Amino acid sequence: MPQPLRLGIAGLGTVGIGTVKIIQRHAGLIAARTGREIAISAVSARSRTKNRDADLSAYGWEDDPVALATRKDVDVFVELMGGSGGPALAATKAAIAAGKDVVTANKAMLAHHGQSLAAAAEEKGHVIRFEAAVAGGIPVVKALTEGLAGNAISRVMGVMNGTCNYILTRMESAGLPYAEVFEEARQLGYLEADPNLDVGGIDAGHKLSLLAAIAFGTRVAFDAVELEGIGRISIDDIRRAGDMGYRIKLLGVAQMTGRGLEQRMSPCLVPADSPLGQLQGGTNMVVLEGDSVGQIVLRGPGAGEGPTASAVMADVIEIARGCRISTFGQPAATLADPVAAKATAPAPYYLRMELSDKPGALAKVATVLGEEGISIDRMRQYGHADTSAPVLIVTHKATRDAIDHALKRLPATGVLVDEAVAIRIETV
Repeated sequence: MPQPLRLGIAGLGTVGIGTVKIIQRHAGLIAARTGREIAISAVSARSRTKNRDADLSAYGWEDDPVALATRKDVDVFVELMGGSGGPALAATKAAIAAGKDVVTANKAMLAHHGQSLAAAAEEKGHVIRFEAAVAGGIPVVKALTEGLAGNAISRVMGVMNGTCNYILTRMESAGLPYAEVFEEARQLGYLEADPNLDVGGIDAGHKLSLLAAIAFGTRVAFDAVELEGIGRISIDDIRRAGDMGYRIKLLGVAQMTGRGLEQRMSPCLVPADSPLGQLQGGTNMVVLEGDSVGQIVLRGPGAGEGPTASAVMADVIEIARGCRISTFGQPAATLADPVAAKATAPAPYYLRMELSDKPGALAKVATVLGEEGISIDRMRQYGHADTSAPVLIVTHKATRDAIDHALKRLPATGVLVDEAVAIRIETV
């Protein structure tokens, strides 16, 4: 049997300890499947004394992750610290310079530095693998780089942040307002230290940009992702969308068009009976569409110790087997600079507004929409207060520009009590 593949694991949080446990629990199984033992040489974390529910006594310890990354008894540097820069980036660069392969779960680092890191690794004949960085336990990176490598991908779409999906589905099932469920998620430890990374769509946007790079052969372009979080979604939106046969999801969509690469991460309405509409709790789902395969749907846990550590180990095992795939599915030097394009394809929209309860209010709204080329498919007016009435409109297909122009004009009608909300209805 070949020499063991020796790992240095930096970061002993949930995912790091999960990875250690898999190696300890399944050492024989992994060796049988790879033809090679996988061993941990050393680890690194901020505290040596923290109780981590795993026996680490057999491994070396480095306080400095850069020192771990450059140890001679480490073949693969496993970066599980997180953060777009700082120690994670410094240690990853050091590992590459020292001729190590890298496995990481760090979507933020790759979204901001993936091109340069991939080029540096490939120049030395080494690889960076990041299955655990996108959609937790779902093998979507492997699906794109291997299983669908013979397809021209037309669209990547999905729910890629379990915390947002938990908040939205919890609001629906319990009838609770956003602020209350947000606090509940915080108490449960579901939110990042900076909650805006989750609810602002940034975390999911990082993931979308990585998948888009693989799918369309472009350099990672996170800065071009159109981001909108879920903070403006009300319990009324969720209830009324349900009345119309829809559910609200924080949905990522990437597609290449004649104008360039569209990437957007924003709340969308999807049919309640669709696979995405039925997705509950912290589960993730990614939909891939290729010219030969058609549409495939991948569903699974998007976070957690076991699922994410499982994805880390999938990458480690691929390296142990001798698989050498370029970071983004093709050599970094061949990735094209994407031309960023805003979504202009027409789509139906959900419009929610509170109107003054006076004659002609609705007619004024309809006039503005009509003048912008927006026709109404369905409309509902709900029970109203003494001075105002909530109105829900579902439009026929319209461009986002037309919707935005209409929203800017509506306040001048004098009939809006509050700012109108527009949410795209996505075809799935």
